[in-house]
Amino acid sequence: MSATSWLATVGRVIAEGSEAPDFELEDQDGHPVKLSELRGSPVVLYFYPKADTPGCTTQACGIRDRSGEYERLGARVLGVSPDKPAKLRKFADKYGLPFTLLADTEHAVADEYGAWVEKSMYGRKYWGNARATFVIDADGKVARVFPKVSPKTHDDVVLDALADVAAAA
Repeated sequence: MSATSWLATVGRVIAEGSEAPDFELEDQDGHPVKLSELRGSPVVLYFYPKADTPGCTTQACGIRDRSGEYERLGARVLGVSPDKPAKLRKFADKYGLPFTLLADTEHAVADEYGAWVEKSMYGRKYWGNARATFVIDADGKVARVFPKVSPKTHDDVVLDALADVAAAA
């Protein structure tokens, strides 16, 4: 499915150029993280379906392996899933993830960003996080939207976008 047709099925995805909706969620240690308190540096907000599954692990380990590049661009990475903080802590420990994982157990943030979508597998329909990423600039504006990313190419796409955002600042 193309990104355009995917967007049509989802409906409301936050648009580039709009103010990033603020939120507060617990991280993998149960501490609150509020998006608006991260202003002043870019934020990579990525939604993923479930901790410690193959695609989500590939994506998270890609970010881990290229964390120096994210740091050089001044970006803070926030991974969001419907998992509870304890599961996120196990995931972070198991793979040595050096970035923040957030528990959106009620999927309110995913819903607000348009990343909570109906899915289908083997004829069964269910709801869950899309693998979507939002690059938010230092002023809190959504600079880039990637409504459907591949775990294997996620970092290439996002790091290119971060470089563009840094060059425009």
